[in-house]
Amino acid sequence: MEMSKNVRILLISNVFFAAMLGLFFASSFKGDGEKVSSPEQVIRSINLDKDFDFCGEKLPMGNWDVRQRLDAELLRNVYFHSQTILAVKRANALFPVIEPILKEEGVPNDLKYLAVAESALSNAISPAGARGVWQFMKGAADGYGLEVNSEVDERYHLEKATHAACKYLRKEKERLGSWTLAAAAYNGGPGRIGEEMEKQRAKSFYELNLAADETMRYPFRIVAIKEVMEHPDLYEYAIEKEHLYPPLTEYKTVEVNKAVANWGDFAREHGTNYRMLKLYNPWLVDSKMTNKTGKTYKIRLPK
Repeated sequence: MEMSKNVRILLISNVFFAAMLGLFFASSFKGDGEKVSSPEQVIRSINLDKDFDFCGEKLPMGNWDVRQRLDAELLRNVYFHSQTILAVKRANALFPVIEPILKEEGVPNDLKYLAVAESALSNAISPAGARGVWQFMKGAADGYGLEVNSEVDERYHLEKATHAACKYLRKEKERLGSWTLAAAAYNGGPGRIGEEMEKQRAKSFYELNLAADETMRYPFRIVAIKEVMEHPDLYEYAIEKEHLYPPLTEYKTVEVNKAVANWGDFAREHGTNYRMLKLYNPWLVDSKMTNKTGKTYKIRLPK
């Protein structure tokens, strides 16, 4: 007699379960029958009973609202495993470039974590059109001396964009009175933060109530990123030193002050290829450069 549909489904389910159980036991024991221990993953709440600061400015942790907002960003970043590991790996390559510029510009070292919050230290493109590690919009880039056109986009030039970001943040700190407010202005716009401070009679960022949820979260996100990246072991991240991405320090520089008809040909002439040329010079955004003004550009090439 033909089996009913429900009986067939039950039999198939039992066979599948038995197969999965067999795979589990097979993977849990070595060939000699010895049990293999699996890594333990424990999802923990975050301990907030410590001091947190950004650029030397302490968070008022006695304020329950501040504690809860920081807690939310810590949880988001501690348990965003892939992004956090990538940020730590990329920091090994990029922070040695960024940190000396911060020092040269006279701004706090903590501002490097703003770049992590902006782009996860990648040459990202936002839906609004911001680009590069520091996520400059074109208007802001123009205002801080970054060349942006169809052939060259210095928002992707890490050193030049870092200098520009430092100038922007230093200016906002002088205007608004704190690095925390300067960071909020970097995300939400300088005019908006100043207007809301005045309107709400706020004395610090932590007294502001902004309509933009992203800006309300932004300084807390930076502090959370700083905490996790400075203490990865505290949050059970085990990242081997040899797994970190190396800095691009081994390169030679060629000065170009005329048109380049094809960067692929240029790369071959200098013993490399188009892909490597673009990796070392991500600010070259076209396959050619007309360079009508005869400007001198420093092109990096792998040794």
